Amino acid sequence: MRLFNLAELFGRLAPTERLLGLDPGARRIGLALSDVSLLLASPYGSLPRRRMAENAAEIRALKEREKVGGMVVGWPLTLDGEEGRAAQSARDWASALAEATELPAMLWDERLSTAAAIRMLIDEADLSRKRRAQVTDQVAAALILQGALDAHRAA
Repeated sequence: MRLFNLAELFGRLAPTERLLGLDPGARRIGLALSDVSLLLASPYGSLPRRRMAENAAEIRALKEREKVGGMVVGWPLTLDGEEGRAAQSARDWASALAEATELPAMLWDERLSTAAAIRMLIDEADLSRKRRAQVTDQVAAALILQGALDAHRAA
């Protein structure tokens, strides 16, 4: 399945559908959900990174349970905005996941989202190192998704 741009993805959503934000990491996939008005992203959880078929099955179940109509997937561009090996891998993964889940998806620049999530968790939430490790991926996913929601609202 091809990946969509911001306007196309939002245009494909039904009025009651939400967006799922994903921060795909090497070990875990951070998850975030938008509200139905597409204004606010909230951390939702994380999944262990497994074979595509297993992760796709978990996301399909989430799609049904939470009325998800599309995905915003973190795209780790290099600091100068180029698409390196990690970004190409994320593009391929997002495309395969979209195909396996039958959910439209788009890529969203995630540069420094994990660093921003950690900084926020230290400064504002005052979480222990152990607890930060448990929630960093989902907070990063929420930051990625919120960026897309804000850009859509501004457009």
